[in-house]
Amino acid sequence: MGEITNQGLQQGGFDLSQFYSVFFEEAAENLENMESMLLEIDVDNATDEELNAIFRVAHSIKGGAATFGFTDVTVLTHELETLLDRVRRHELPLKRAMVDVLLQANDALRAQLARYQGTSDTSPDTRELVDNVKRLAAGESLDAPADGQRRLSVVVGPLKDPSVADGLAELFRDIPSLGTLEALDEGRADAQGYRRFRVTTASPDTELIELFSFHVARDQVRIEPWAEGGAPKAAPTPAPVQAAALATEPSPAAAPAPAEAGDRVVAVEGDGYGFFVDPASLHARKPHESAEHADAGRADAAPRSESKAKGDRGGNLESTTLRVSVEKVDQLINLVGELVITQAMLTQQAKALDPVQFQNLLAGISDLERNTRHLQESVMSIRMIPMSFVFNRFPRMIRDLAGKLGKEIELKMVGEATELDKGLIEKIIDPLTHLVRNSADHGIESPAKRLAAGKSATGTITLSASHQGGSILIEVRDDGQGLRRDKILSKARERGLAVRDDMSDSEVWALIWEPGFSTADTVSDVSGRGVGMDVVKRNIAQLGGSVDLDSAEGYGTRVAVRLPLTLAIMDGMSIGVGEETYILPLASVVESFQVEKDTIMTIGSTGRVVKVREEYMPVIALEEVFAVPRFDYERVSEIMVIIEAEGRRVAALVDELLGQHQVVVKNLEANYRRVQGVSGATILGDGRVALIIDVAGLVKRARH
Repeated sequence: MGEITNQGLQQGGFDLSQFYSVFFEEAAENLENMESMLLEIDVDNATDEELNAIFRVAHSIKGGAATFGFTDVTVLTHELETLLDRVRRHELPLKRAMVDVLLQANDALRAQLARYQGTSDTSPDTRELVDNVKRLAAGESLDAPADGQRRLSVVVGPLKDPSVADGLAELFRDIPSLGTLEALDEGRADAQGYRRFRVTTASPDTELIELFSFHVARDQVRIEPWAEGGAPKAAPTPAPVQAAALATEPSPAAAPAPAEAGDRVVAVEGDGYGFFVDPASLHARKPHESAEHADAGRADAAPRSESKAKGDRGGNLESTTLRVSVEKVDQLINLVGELVITQAMLTQQAKALDPVQFQNLLAGISDLERNTRHLQESVMSIRMIPMSFVFNRFPRMIRDLAGKLGKEIELKMVGEATELDKGLIEKIIDPLTHLVRNSADHGIESPAKRLAAGKSATGTITLSASHQGGSILIEVRDDGQGLRRDKILSKARERGLAVRDDMSDSEVWALIWEPGFSTADTVSDVSGRGVGMDVVKRNIAQLGGSVDLDSAEGYGTRVAVRLPLTLAIMDGMSIGVGEETYILPLASVVESFQVEKDTIMTIGSTGRVVKVREEYMPVIALEEVFAVPRFDYERVSEIMVIIEAEGRRVAALVDELLGQHQVVVKNLEANYRRVQGVSGATILGDGRVALIIDVAGLVKRARH
């Protein structure tokens, strides 16, 4: 973690560093809620409740940041608080430009807090953002004039010789295209030696400072947006106007901020979630300071008092949750996994005991098996996170992309409550992000094209998640233009890929997954560089999942991602093939039956199928797939297990069914190497290692 201590808050042995993690976690939650509220708010009909909720986010983060000495966070949140306070008091109408700036501020706050947390080395330059917030709070518009001209306030000084600044006027006379400059002080400097000008120009600030430096030093020039109707400040300073007032590193002798200071950042009771307060400052606070803060936080006073009263009556909502580090949860899951293996070993050994003589022992082992299963299910549910954790980041992204691409896009989300293992959730974010960006950029057409094609001007991208057996199905669908078969084949030929005109649609769509393949005509910051889709498929495959793509030109595209629900523990069916034992994921097993004579039919030279209730399925013999040696040469597999993956079924020939039980999944690739047809391994009750069959790979192999 970076250097984020505040010595002024560690007096008397009281160290606030113990609250860092709580502050960062709650700030992240607040920012996420703020973004959701901003995306959902109706600009024309915003309710007081919504505006107050957004204000409270800025107010809370400002309180905690000021306490910890995060000055830049405090500066930004203070300006946000000022803007939001005017909006919630209905002194200013809420505008779309305000929502845009608030979303930008949300991103900036995330980046600033990430630097203090130690997860990032950079912090954004928020000076322009702070200026924009100030302008909005002052009732100005951020829209530039049609001719690109800007009106600026230029302050130069302090100067020993005020006449030096007259050289700036000469610049504008010599370079007409630069714009116009108007002196606001009639050529006289104020008592501190400052000259003030109003400039109308289309040139950027950097170019102006470069030209001004021929006459005055760079650090003597200060450029700000012109505040319409605002009188020049009495005593400007070259440094940012809020810097001194917003200093948040009090020395032991630091006095409370004077009442006339415009920026109130001293933590008050209630700021910083109730405990980010310097105890040494509580008794020293003056009455007029409390009055100032009471005005700024009036919207929070009643809820806080009510919450406190409820807490005094016995019970605070915060106590219903407990924050536990991921490392501790993972350690608990690993221990439960070992317990499952131990329980399986006891169950295996108990099979050899006399059920009459050891009745009580066997009953205890049966109870142990049941309780172990319940414990495993409870522990695994701790790591299960709803898909809304992933989906909720896309409304903002779609909003920004739609504005950048000039499109109208509606995002629909289905099945946000569907749960997935935390480890998979974190790794699926990037692939889904790329798929959604692709749909917005390549799939959805411009409003004009959609109207010409007889569609509505607004395109729709649908994100859905649902459980199917032991897997989760995540789909990204759009109603855009779909994939163009001829364009894909043309691009493939340009890249030297072996393609044919008679290829099936599925074979043509599969070219999308080739490394470096892109159908974009131009390269943009959204897509078109030919990186991404192959990485998407590879990353999903590494998670034990699969991805399928389907498209219809003019109607849209669908990408389906299938993933296992968890990577840790699962229910499995153990089967015997020769002298070997394999595990089939129980969620993939449909049924099993005895093979009757003449039920298996041969197709061609090697293909075999079986008819099960009017459906023909491919037959695959596991002893041939895994080259299992046989010592009883005359024996043939007499049991058939129907397994299903990705909506397709095959019949697997096995020698015997050994039973159903929980298995702890071990990563075979990390401990040995990748084996085709195998998704992992587990330890059986007798201590032997059994391979877990990759059902999806087996089905795909049999079908092709």
